[in-house]
Amino acid sequence: MFHTQTYTGTREENYTLVIEQLKALISDEKNVVANLANASALLNYFLHDINWVGFYITEGNELVLGPFQGLPACVRIPFGKGVCGTAAAEKRTVRVADVHTFPGHIACDAASQSEIVVPMIKDGRVIGVLDIDSPIKNRFDEVDEQYLQQFVETLIQYVNI
Repeated sequence: MFHTQTYTGTREENYTLVIEQLKALISDEKNVVANLANASALLNYFLHDINWVGFYITEGNELVLGPFQGLPACVRIPFGKGVCGTAAAEKRTVRVADVHTFPGHIACDAASQSEIVVPMIKDGRVIGVLDIDSPIKNRFDEVDEQYLQQFVETLIQYVNI
């Protein structure tokens, strides 16, 4: 059972705690949908100033919407298109301070102003991405990037996609 937590430490300490909470939530569960759903719910609870958090799963050369928290979203995103598709195609985290300046940005939620996408790479291939949007420009920084990458690395140890 998940117990709500007050995150009172430094940002780094709080992210470390969230990663430990993730492990506790998913370590005994094999179902990928359940684990991704809990992971998105955990991040939605933890992160402030966000309006969408969730996963896209690789299917061929495109990403297909997976478990998420937020408004209904784009269902399919080709590799190389938008922030998610770019992160998947280039196998790297993409952090965008102002989505309106990102060439080819796909606007699923008009309220989104900034975004971070972390690819989920297992055995050298992209199995999906973690996508987080914010209604605030420049919401995500190096600390978010570092710890969200650790969050994804932890998550992919437990998911079989």
